[in-house]
Amino acid sequence: MITIEQLKDLQNRADALNRYLDIENKQIELHEVELRTQDPAFWENQKEAEKVMKQLREIRSWVEGYKSVRSSLEDLEVLFDFAKMGEASEDEVDASYSVLLEEFEKIELKNMLRQEADSMDCVLKINSGAGGTESQDWASMLMRMYMRWAEKSGYKMTISNLQEGDEAGIKTVTMQIEGDSAYGYLKSENGVHRLVRVSPYNAQGKRMTSFASVFVTPLVDDSIEVVVNPSLITWDLFRSGGAGGQNVNKVETGVRLRYQYTDPYTGEQEEILIENTETRSQQDNRENALRLLRSQLYDRELQHRMEAQAKLEAGKKKIEWGSQIRSYVFDDRRVKDHRTNYQTSDVNGVMDGDLDGFIKAYLMEFGGAES
Repeated sequence: MITIEQLKDLQNRADALNRYLDIENKQIELHEVELRTQDPAFWENQKEAEKVMKQLREIRSWVEGYKSVRSSLEDLEVLFDFAKMGEASEDEVDASYSVLLEEFEKIELKNMLRQEADSMDCVLKINSGAGGTESQDWASMLMRMYMRWAEKSGYKMTISNLQEGDEAGIKTVTMQIEGDSAYGYLKSENGVHRLVRVSPYNAQGKRMTSFASVFVTPLVDDSIEVVVNPSLITWDLFRSGGAGGQNVNKVETGVRLRYQYTDPYTGEQEEILIENTETRSQQDNRENALRLLRSQLYDRELQHRMEAQAKLEAGKKKIEWGSQIRSYVFDDRRVKDHRTNYQTSDVNGVMDGDLDGFIKAYLMEFGGAES
C-alpha cells in the first residue's frame, strides 16, 4: 500500500497546482465571463462571441481539472484512513492512487502549454520520403498511429486530403485533429520519422530504412486575425477520387488552391499549394482550403517569432523543426526520440497510438524554452 509520505507528496502537489494555476483568480474570471455570455446582446457580434466562448471553455477546463484532482485527493485520503482501520483493501488504495497520479501528470503537463497556439486544434500532414512503396507504406503506418492517438485522446479527426501510394500505402495525407490543446501536444511530432525494418516488399528480406516527414500547424479559427490577399489566390478544380461504381464523383468537387506568398521578413517568394477533397461540395472544400491556408500563414508567423526568440536567448536549446526526430527500429524492439533520448521497447504500443511518453518528454525538456 502507498505510504503516508506518498500521500503528503500529492497534497503538496495539489497546493502547488493551486498556486501556479492561480485557481482563485481563475474562478473569479470564470464567473465574470459566464455573466458576459448571459447578456441578451451577446451573440449580436458572432465573431467576438465565439472568441469569448473559447476563452470560457479554456478557463473552465483549468478550474474543473483542478477541482477534479482535489476531489480525488480527498477521496484517496478517506480511503487511506479506511484501509488503516481495515475497512478498505490495500489494493483499492493503490488503484485509487494510480488513477490520481495520472490526473496530476495530465494537468501538470497541460500547464506547460502556454503559447498562444498551444490551445488550438491542428493540421497534421504526412509526406512519404524517397523509396517508393516502402516509404509510402511507412507513411500510412504513421497515419494510422496518429489516428489511433487521436481516438484514444477523445479528439475528432478528419482527413482533408489523401493521395494513395502507387502499390501500397500513401504518398501524402492531410488530417485535421480537433480537441483540447491538440496543437500543443502534437507539435512535438514535427520533423522526419525514420523506420528500420525487414521490408515485406523486399524479396531478399533485407533490412530497409525509410523516411517520412510530419508537419504540424495550428488550425486557426475566425478569432485569429490572418491577412490573406485574394488577388494572390488561383483555383484549380478536379474530380475527387472514389471507390468506384456509384461512389465515383462525376463532378469537379476537389479544389487545389495556389497562393503566391512573399515572406514579409526575407522577401522570398514561393507558391503555397493546398488540395482539399474532404466533401462532395466544391464550396465546402474551397472554404476548408482557405482555412488551411490561413493556418499555414499563421504558423509561418509563429516560426518567425520562435526564431527571433531563439536569437535573443542563445543559451536555450534550439528546436530544429525539419530535422530527424525519431527512429523506429522494429527488429531491435526500440523507438527512440533523438531530441530527448526518451525511448521505449513497446513498438506495437507506439504504432497503436501510445505517444504520450514521447510528448511528455518533449514538453518537459522544451516546454520552458518556448514560454
